[in-house]
Amino acid sequence: MKVELIIEKSLEIGLDLIGLTDASILNRIEEKISNRFEENLATEFENSDISKRVNPREIMKSVNSIIVVGLPYFYESYNNNNRLYGKLARSSWGIDYHIVIKNYLNKLADKLLQYEKFEYSILADTSPLVDREIAYKAGIGYYGKNTSIINDKYGSFIFIGYLLTDLRLDKYSVPIESQCGECDICLRSCPGKAIEEPYKLNPKKCISYLTQTKHYLNEEESKKMGINIYGCDICQIVCPKNENIKESHFDEFKPYKTNGIVDIKEIICMSKREFENKYGDMSGAWRGKNVLTRNAIIALENIGYIDNEIKKALENNSSEFLKPYIVRYLSKF
Repeated sequence: MKVELIIEKSLEIGLDLIGLTDASILNRIEEKISNRFEENLATEFENSDISKRVNPREIMKSVNSIIVVGLPYFYESYNNNNRLYGKLARSSWGIDYHIVIKNYLNKLADKLLQYEKFEYSILADTSPLVDREIAYKAGIGYYGKNTSIINDKYGSFIFIGYLLTDLRLDKYSVPIESQCGECDICLRSCPGKAIEEPYKLNPKKCISYLTQTKHYLNEEESKKMGINIYGCDICQIVCPKNENIKESHFDEFKPYKTNGIVDIKEIICMSKREFENKYGDMSGAWRGKNVLTRNAIIALENIGYIDNEIKKALENNSSEFLKPYIVRYLSKF
């Protein structure tokens, strides 16, 4: 299949960030991944089978090429007058990006199938493969020192999705080397000091990881979280490459329900059903209400606020997972 046809059909459905690469083993990062496990830097969210992390044929045996797309999700911050609010990373402002990406990749596959029959598998942060390395190989962007993929037009606020296909393409995209130069703002700005050196992230120190893990968070870790309820954007917000970037054209990523924040008191006091109705379709909801409630308790602890309604809701909460955080928080007032 001609690359020009793939690009043309992508543009027809609004996908203007697209790259193509082969299905060879990701040799460039194989040793790096192995070292992560040896140095105990891997998290519980990562697949420990290194072969599946780097070999597309472990996921789809017949794969010959990979069609990679980037969906920008940056929108400017929204105003709020709520003192008791928690931060949501922009990746969780709108509809769950896994759903959105799969919808667009299904549309793209349907269009291409009109010209040639082929086998494919849709992936969007849902396989062991290292998405960022595949995006790098496909020329979607270059690696920033914070390990994010940075695109000249949309910065690092891009979701990555791809089609593993058995198509044989006539040419592939060319990787782009880093353009960070001597800049180290992201390293100096990270609240968890998770970027231990350029292009090396210790995820267990990353605030985004802390907001998602179910491991117990001690007081030092909790203090670093500030008022982050899900994710953390600091290393992206401070990045000069994200200045004056183009906003997303995908309405799905606008924060229609949340305004880009979480009402801390609301999330503590609301029922599970109420949580699902309001927050259930955002990507951060995958960890469940208890994890986000824990983060809300930590945010209140860091703000230094309590009232009778919050106190009563927490005293009546029977969750064993939340119990140590509730006890710790209430003991301070």
